[in-house]
Amino acid sequence: MKQMWSPWRSQYIETFKDKDKKNQCFICEAIANQDLEKDKELLVVKRSKFCIAILNKFPYNSGHILVAPLRHISVFEELQPEELADIMNLVQKAIVIQKQLFSPHGFNIGVNIGEAAGAGLPSHIHFHIVPRWSGDSNFTAVFADMKVISADLKKMQEEVSELFETI
Repeated sequence: MKQMWSPWRSQYIETFKDKDKKNQCFICEAIANQDLEKDKELLVVKRSKFCIAILNKFPYNSGHILVAPLRHISVFEELQPEELADIMNLVQKAIVIQKQLFSPHGFNIGVNIGEAAGAGLPSHIHFHIVPRWSGDSNFTAVFADMKVISADLKKMQEEVSELFETI
C-alpha cells in the first residue's frame, strides 16, 4: 500500500493529546493579541467592533475563514443582535473576498455547536466560511481521508487582510 503524508494534519491531531492546549482558546488568544506582526502569525485577517475573522490553521479548503464574536461564548442563542449583525457582515465580506481571490463555485457556511456536532473548539462559537469547487473532493479526500491544500497561509493572510480593508 502506498502512503501519503500530511504533517499539518498530525499537528492538529496532536493538539487533542495536550490537555492544556485543549482548554486554550485560539480565538481568545487572537482577540487578546495587540501586536500587528503577531496577528499575521495568528492568521487574523479582520477585527471589527464585535467580532474577529481568522484563517483556519487546519483548513478544509484554501481560503477557509472563521468568524467569531469577541465574547467567549458557546451558546448561539445568547449572542446579542449587534453581535449577530456584525458576524453576518464579516461572513458576507469573507465571501466577497473569497470570490475575488479564489473564484470558487460555491460555499459552505456553518456553525458546529457542541462537540457532538463536530466543534473542535466548542467553548467559543465560530462560523466557518469554506469556498468550494465542483469536484473538490478528489481521490485523496475520498480514499485517504486527506485533503491537499495548495495555498500558503501566510501569503493568504496578507491578501485577505488587505481586501477586508477595501470592502
